[in-house]
Amino acid sequence: MLDVNNFDSMRIGLASPEQIRAWSHGEVKKPETINYRTLKPEREGLFCEKIFGPTRDWECHCGKY
Repeated sequence: MLDVNNFDSMRIGLASPEQIRAWSHGEVKKPETINYRTLKPEREGLFCEKIFGPTRDWECHCGKY
């Protein structure tokens, strides 16, 4: 049986431009970054949670889920 905690080596490499394009998704529609009152990312801005994922694990931006 393969033991995942016991290994001899690890290989790390750079991602190709094609791989990075395949991983990326989302679109920046507004130039805003962060709301200065709430310190949360602006929707459809540079740090939008739709593009980069939620700021808190297992919690959506609206706080409903």
